[in-house]
Amino acid sequence: MNEHPTGGIAPIDSSVAHPARVYNAWLGGRDNYVADQEAAELAATANPQIVPAVRANRAFLGRAVRELTAKAGIRQFLDIGTGIPAADNTHEVAQRLDPGARVVYVDNDPVVLAHARALLIGTPEGATDYLQADVRDVDGILASAQETLDLSRPVGLMLVAILQYVPDADDPHALARRLLDALAPGSHLVLSHPAADIGAEAVAASMRVYNERAADHAGATPRTRAEVVRFFDGAQLLDPGVVELPDWRPGPEDTPAPGLPMWCGAGRKP
Repeated sequence: MNEHPTGGIAPIDSSVAHPARVYNAWLGGRDNYVADQEAAELAATANPQIVPAVRANRAFLGRAVRELTAKAGIRQFLDIGTGIPAADNTHEVAQRLDPGARVVYVDNDPVVLAHARALLIGTPEGATDYLQADVRDVDGILASAQETLDLSRPVGLMLVAILQYVPDADDPHALARRLLDALAPGSHLVLSHPAADIGAEAVAASMRVYNERAADHAGATPRTRAEVVRFFDGAQLLDPGVVELPDWRPGPEDTPAPGLPMWCGAGRKP
């Protein structure tokens, strides 16, 4: 596995919460600091649906990768905002179905890089790479990703629980569109995003608590379903469209869990 820093990455600051480490805390992991634990606990107290939503989000990622690999013929993935490795990472799910699948991960946290070295190891037949970069560095991500991925062939673009950390001022919809525009026809966008219109008061309270403790660049913005649907402009939404996490193509092992404050969906670039 290779690592490609694209520049401009801040060193580890354990005194403020960071999305990857807070997410790890919500998943019950140990790769986080006191500031992350405090932010995770306070946000979950303000909105008890956060932890079930994070776990449902992880399950959604796995289902989406399986669908794209098994049914859409996708054999390469660009996973931006991967976070600290956990069970059933994108490459593990894809390479179980096709050992030759190729995956590039992107995150901006040096802690994630440290764990990526040890844990994001793919099959001998496939390839697994890691880029240390911010989601806003679209040109840098694409330039480095093409060292591992063939961008002239379809790619699964994974933007799972990442675009809430891009404020409106940085136009997250334009970022998603630029990434998808750079990929070949037949590529798929997989996306999830905290909802501003499911349990709105609790979501707003939890986001406020989190944002007070996060690094300046890592504040989170929930968005409405209509705003999430806009991320799929230029793509053909797959059934069942933009829905709550447990409602996206659930399997027999997935139980209904209404009211989780996240939207998700997948779409195909024609």
